[in-house]
Amino acid sequence: MRTGQTTTATLEDQPIPVRAKLAATWTSFMFLYAYVDILNFFTPGVIEEILDGKVFEFDVSQTFSTTALTLMAIPILMVVLSMTLPALANRITNLIVASLYVPVTAFNAVGESWLYFYGLGIVLELILLAVIVWYAWTWPRTAPSATSPDRETVRAQQQA
Repeated sequence: MRTGQTTTATLEDQPIPVRAKLAATWTSFMFLYAYVDILNFFTPGVIEEILDGKVFEFDVSQTFSTTALTLMAIPILMVVLSMTLPALANRITNLIVASLYVPVTAFNAVGESWLYFYGLGIVLELILLAVIVWYAWTWPRTAPSATSPDRETVRAQQQA
């Protein structure tokens, strides 16, 4: 029987592993990156330029398409790599790739007339890249335990 009192339970806020944060942020970046390109097709004149064999100032060619695929594939692969690489390699890879994508992202504003559209997309992409760098840079470290043997001791024991 209820006594008229209401109890509110506090929701448990479990910590999210850095790997999952990185993978989720790369996923968000990848979707945003793709949707800016997809929504760009609705910009007047874009489809006509593509049909005429031009994207921005580039000729539509196998080289162009391969480069575009590579630029899209890297964030896609970073989702998997963020979940599977060992911690140190993961941290370094995320720092390097996110940093390299900053100028790639900024380049997308060059020559565009729809500055609000591209500006918003680029700002959001840069924020996500900054979050990735922050997560990777601040990756938690574990202090060596006084009771656990160091790596050299373990290797020596395994070889004996």
